[in-house]
Amino acid sequence: MTSAVKKVRKAVFPVAGLGTRILPATKAMPKEMLTIVDKPLIQYAVEEAREAGIEQFIFVTGRGKGALEDHFDIGYELEAVMTARGKSLAPLDRTRFAPGAIASVRQQSPLGLGHAVWCARDLIGDEPFAVLLPDDLMVGSPGCLAQMVEAYNEVGGNIVCAQDVPRERTSSYGIVTPGASRGRLTEVKGLVEKPKPEDAPSTLGVVGRYILQAEIMGVLETVGKGAGGEIQLTDGMAEMIGRQPFHAVTFDGDRHDCGDAAGFVVANVALALARGDVGPKVRDYLREHA
Repeated sequence: MTSAVKKVRKAVFPVAGLGTRILPATKAMPKEMLTIVDKPLIQYAVEEAREAGIEQFIFVTGRGKGALEDHFDIGYELEAVMTARGKSLAPLDRTRFAPGAIASVRQQSPLGLGHAVWCARDLIGDEPFAVLLPDDLMVGSPGCLAQMVEAYNEVGGNIVCAQDVPRERTSSYGIVTPGASRGRLTEVKGLVEKPKPEDAPSTLGVVGRYILQAEIMGVLETVGKGAGGEIQLTDGMAEMIGRQPFHAVTFDGDRHDCGDAAGFVVANVALALARGDVGPKVRDYLREHA
């Protein structure tokens, strides 16, 4: 890491969304607490951030999201019962954090992803930070954010995670106007939010991982509403292009859109098959019912 590149120590998790694509499952439960095999989505994202060296985890929450904070608190009653019964507490190890490592702030109104990130401005201060969308379950080794941090330490500035998407689906993504490419690193010349296929500058779509400089908070404060009448993070990032280095990293791994019912089921199957303890039974079932 060069002396000019500040370490990425903080991560923002925008978790105030309602999860309307998978109702009624999310009527009373935060979508981020839905489990893939035996861990909630939020834990996969937090573990990915931990692997990448993140030290402070900032949840941007809304009403009814208390279970997210409880999940990463100490469960005294649960631990007492497990201990009394001679059960190992090891399954809870990755849900424990040092005091102050988890912080939360409310997004009172659903004004978009850019607004959710902006809500964390006072906790971010003047530091670079990561943003992770738990809906996007990224499976790879090393993890997605660790791959991005490696690139960030080399080039600095702002980094987005990207993948090639079908042209007919560009209207569901922020799309990159690409510059020079080197390996999995592509210079970002422009960003457009959810363009029509015929208007898309490429098929390189931004997915739910970002490393951003603190200056974007000032941009988000004034950028105004964009696509869907919301304050779009893509619009804020587009304003940063030309001011600071800006690159896209193509993730070496698999992405599952768990905010969608089909994607959620596929993620459960994929991660179950990769597990030595549950994979054989799931594989046998699929073989019998294919």
